[in-house]
Amino acid sequence: MSQDIEAISFRQLRLFESVGRLKSVRRASEDCNLSQPAVTQSLSKLEQLVDARLVERRASGSYLNDNGELFYRRVSRFITQFEQALALFGVEGGMVGAKTVAARLLRSQVRALIAIVEQGSFPLAAQALGLSPATLQRAARDLESNVRKPLFYRTAAGTIPTPDGIQLGRRLKLCIQEIDWGVQELAEAHGGTTAPLIVGAMPLGGSVLLASMLEDFIRAAPQAQVVVRNESAVEMVKSLRAGDVDFVVGLLPQENADDLDTLPLARTPYSIVAREGHPLLRQSTVTRDDLARFDWLVGAPGSSRRACFDRLFDGDPGVRSPISTSALAVIRPLLLGSDRLTLMTSYELQHEGQGMAAIDYGPISPVPVIAVTTRANWLPTRLHARFVQMIRDHVAATIPIRTESAALELA
Repeated sequence: MSQDIEAISFRQLRLFESVGRLKSVRRASEDCNLSQPAVTQSLSKLEQLVDARLVERRASGSYLNDNGELFYRRVSRFITQFEQALALFGVEGGMVGAKTVAARLLRSQVRALIAIVEQGSFPLAAQALGLSPATLQRAARDLESNVRKPLFYRTAAGTIPTPDGIQLGRRLKLCIQEIDWGVQELAEAHGGTTAPLIVGAMPLGGSVLLASMLEDFIRAAPQAQVVVRNESAVEMVKSLRAGDVDFVVGLLPQENADDLDTLPLARTPYSIVAREGHPLLRQSTVTRDDLARFDWLVGAPGSSRRACFDRLFDGDPGVRSPISTSALAVIRPLLLGSDRLTLMTSYELQHEGQGMAAIDYGPISPVPVIAVTTRANWLPTRLHARFVQMIRDHVAATIPIRTESAALELA
């Protein structure tokens, strides 16, 4: 399926939403204050851009077909979220004013703001978009004029977005993602090539889980493409909020946030892990003082691994932990070549623990939960949903211990 997503205008989307909601080109023309030929022409152009018939025209009205219904749910979400983003930004008139402002904005203006927020400056944003600085400046100023609130301010280093402008740009980026996914769903429905799934892998556990099931997913969905991004737990959650990853797999984030949803999959208790042949493996009883005699490899601040380590030693500053990392490529040689200790989940040790062994110490709390984390109110595409279901099935088959909440979710 050939697509030109960037060429889809906000005006075309609003007109399509109106036709789908009112089931009539005539009523949509009245709703949007345009002529019927203008609505018909806009709808025809949109169908060309997504390479799919969306509306069936009959004597009794204009009705969405299966493609139209699929695309309509994304467009309606886009419009709702777009207006909510403007209301949260503080345009005059609340939600009523947001609807009025939304009808004035052009895609080129919103694209300019998103690029400036992502790139951090006007020159870099113009370069990323392939626009002249003057063209980008004009689009940005037109947007600022439309929302009637400051979006940018001058500094010694140049013009940069205001904090409110940054938040607006990030929210609008997530709104536009709905349209991208809507086009992808149409492509998938017609057997075409879809854009890659962008999956975030939390250090260690998330990467291990994805590596163990990706082959099965690609075999089941050969047309799919998957991009796996690896970052620290803190950075991964930032990427999720920014829309740079579609969802995140790995240990449950430490923070409880209203803007994130989690699907718990299984409990994976931590063990204290050392190289095979470590002196503590020969002891029948290991105390906390014994553990404190050795250097530790700990997780990065903000990770569940780090929180568990701090709880194990009650924050005792006398325990040496000079290296913080969640990268297995770093942990493995440091652990195998010394008497250092670290924390690994039972799942990680099972799959990646060659040459390592768990020290018999007793239960360690808190017990981490491996999960899929998404943005709140996220609507997955069919391919997203298929991927997440395969993760759930894989975890159910390979990790015997489940949380009660996970059992309810999986029921």
